[in-house]
Amino acid sequence: MQTLLKRLPKIDKFINHPNFNGLNKKLLTKIAKEQIEQLRADILAGEIDNFNQDKLIKAVKVKYKELLKPSLKPLINATGVILHTNMGRSLISKEVLDRASKVICSYSNLEYNQQQGRRGERYEHVSKHLKTLLGVEDVLVVNNNASAVFLVLNTFAKEREVIVSRGELVEIGGSFRIPEVMANSGAILREVGATNKTKLSDYECNINENSAMLMKVHKSNFSIEGFSSEVDFKDIKKLANEYNLLDYYDLGSGYIPTLPFNLSNQEEPIGKILQSNPSLISFSGDKLFGSVQAGIIAGKKELIEKLKKNQLLRMLRVDKITLSILEETIKAYLEENFKLIPTLNMLFTPLEELKDRANTLAKQIDACEVVQTTTFMGGGTLPNRSFPSIALYIKGKASTLERAFREKDIIGRIEDNKFLLDVRTILPEQEEYIVEVAKEVLSKKGLLNDMGK
Repeated sequence: MQTLLKRLPKIDKFINHPNFNGLNKKLLTKIAKEQIEQLRADILAGEIDNFNQDKLIKAVKVKYKELLKPSLKPLINATGVILHTNMGRSLISKEVLDRASKVICSYSNLEYNQQQGRRGERYEHVSKHLKTLLGVEDVLVVNNNASAVFLVLNTFAKEREVIVSRGELVEIGGSFRIPEVMANSGAILREVGATNKTKLSDYECNINENSAMLMKVHKSNFSIEGFSSEVDFKDIKKLANEYNLLDYYDLGSGYIPTLPFNLSNQEEPIGKILQSNPSLISFSGDKLFGSVQAGIIAGKKELIEKLKKNQLLRMLRVDKITLSILEETIKAYLEENFKLIPTLNMLFTPLEELKDRANTLAKQIDACEVVQTTTFMGGGTLPNRSFPSIALYIKGKASTLERAFREKDIIGRIEDNKFLLDVRTILPEQEEYIVEVAKEVLSKKGLLNDMGK
């Protein structure tokens, strides 16, 4: 044991080994100390009776490389779910990012009024474009829609009642629940109606001297079918006006253009909702709007001004990266250049185009068949509303194939015990790699079981 301990290398000499040339000495020293101390502990515990310095050098280099390997990495989304929350929801086009990078990578007028030579307001940069796009008096952007909901409730309904339909007390990902958000904001929840049915009279009968707001909430991640009904926002708005209350619609996911596949029949676009002249609405920037994570609040100027004066806003504000990318996305909307918005581009891609791409891929891959399928939008949007898509059915044992492709950073889905790569969410520049991986995976023994040949 003592002989082994004496053979342990000295740190200063060890880190200067030629095999470590080019590595950061400070980081290398930290990792080397940890590895040598672990080796010392193993010797003292009698778990090893020999060691090899070449193996120690290799182990240190492996640890060094692992430590610098980024945790976040790109994946190929072949699930067909466009707004896949687990994979980052909306993509940002390279052109939009390039345009925004001119500001992101430079000093900017983020909070500098160049004309007057004094401090300015960061929100005025996107407000001009957003007000033009939405046709509203004013807007405010915070870091996500949950923050938007919290800020609105805290500003206008602290220690006062907010009336909401029982069927809209939603929970979305991460255990984000409307009742808990209300409680933490200081607002008091007054739930009305039944889970499946709420009438306008339910709202009116519960209005009292402590009422502050009538609120409507988008049903994210679920829908109520069958014997059910809800109150249109325009009727809620009218009732709020009659009683001098604030009306607020948490859209969750708002969208601008009419959606394909009759999806707009299920949920109203932002423009139609704004025809009711709401006091306030809010929606996510990274869902159907197709931009970065943000909470966009729009409505009456006097109300937006009050939101800006809430001290919480500083904790919820967005940075120059978010504002720059969001502004470029809004400009794409104003020019109706939806090709710059990947979320919409994927959704609007015709089936024939998807089929052509799939057929091209299938010609290069053995044990593959082009099939028509259906998919969903994801991200809590358009719940239970499917639309058509085209996929590659990779023949073989589905669970084994799913794991093999996943290990190569390609995420597909299993449907009816078949492993599918849905073309709708595959980017054209990813197709070559998919073919390469498919050939490699399918060449391995054991993966072609149950092919049905």
